[in-house]
Amino acid sequence: MWAVYAVGSAVFAALTSILAKIGIENVNSNLATAIRTVVVLLLAWGMVFLTGSQHGIRDISQRSMLFLILSGLATGASWMCYYKAIQIGEVSKVVPIDKFSLVITIVMAFIFLHEAVSVKSVIGAVLITGGTLLMVL
Repeated sequence: MWAVYAVGSAVFAALTSILAKIGIENVNSNLATAIRTVVVLLLAWGMVFLTGSQHGIRDISQRSMLFLILSGLATGASWMCYYKAIQIGEVSKVVPIDKFSLVITIVMAFIFLHEAVSVKSVIGAVLITGGTLLMVL
């Protein structure tokens, strides 16, 4: 089932880029990010209440809360950078660089989470890096 959600994520991420590029025309990128964030906030909390998950908030440890907050700050910074980049650049060049986060994630997962890196992962990361460079140069 995770693959279905992963494909949905990819499709919606692609739509995000296209819709944002159209919507951000003549709009400050920070304001556009704020509007998008409010929509995401409402959608996320709506799903929490729809599924009855709100009761689990008191069970979240301080450590988990800290890292969730830090993740939220990283997401916000990413979105702010992304919206500014698509506002002043071509989506077809910005998105490959943005998706290069996959390679950065593999490296960070190895360093910070001590996840194993297979030969297949290294080859894939090298190919993604080459593909990213090919698409943006």
